[in-house]
Amino acid sequence: MNLILLFKKDLQSGPDKVCLKGRRHKHVFSVHKGKVGDKFLVGMENGRMGYGQLTAIDKNHLEMKVALDQKPPTPLAVTLILALPRPLMLKRILFAATSMGVKRIVLLHSQRVEKSFWNSSLLKEEKYKEPLILGLEQAKDTVLPEVIFKDKFKPFVEDELPDMIKETLALVAHPEASRPCPSQVKKSVTLAVGPEGGFIPYELDKFISLGFKPVSLGERILRVEDAVVALISKLF
Repeated sequence: MNLILLFKKDLQSGPDKVCLKGRRHKHVFSVHKGKVGDKFLVGMENGRMGYGQLTAIDKNHLEMKVALDQKPPTPLAVTLILALPRPLMLKRILFAATSMGVKRIVLLHSQRVEKSFWNSSLLKEEKYKEPLILGLEQAKDTVLPEVIFKDKFKPFVEDELPDMIKETLALVAHPEASRPCPSQVKKSVTLAVGPEGGFIPYELDKFISLGFKPVSLGERILRVEDAVVALISKLF
């Protein structure tokens, strides 16, 4: 935990005093061995960052006085469209993408996505926010990504995606693409990543018809969670 993410509910008796219990308190108490007077990097959810100084701590809770006077880091100019992966992989991807600065993630159905994935408890807000929060704490950031669920491929691609990709470089990752993924991109990107095995031909053609360029990372086939990180790293 490189940053302690704060929430409005943590505010105690004013805008500069917080009380923490649970996971965050345990980390400060047990890992950092925090004591009164110690300072920690903190940030308010979707707000500013700064430092919190411990004013009280015991085995049950801690109190801090905080000063939030710093802007969060600049987000990546990318929208990630991701064919919904199996839940455990999704959890890792959400953490990694958030850590890298992705601020909009569209989870999309496709032919190779098992319908049962859409019934996962991880798709409930209180569950999918957990890896997002951990990703922000890892990367010293405060702004939660927007996560959008689209369980119908064709209506999304035909009715919503054209507006979403305006003034962006639209790329679709595909293992058989001959064009390598570009690097050091200077404009906003919309990146579509399919399931294991890639999008089926019909889906790939739909993306291409909108102006998406198929790209790959070379001859080696990566797991989706590794491909997402590699593609974002290569692009930016």
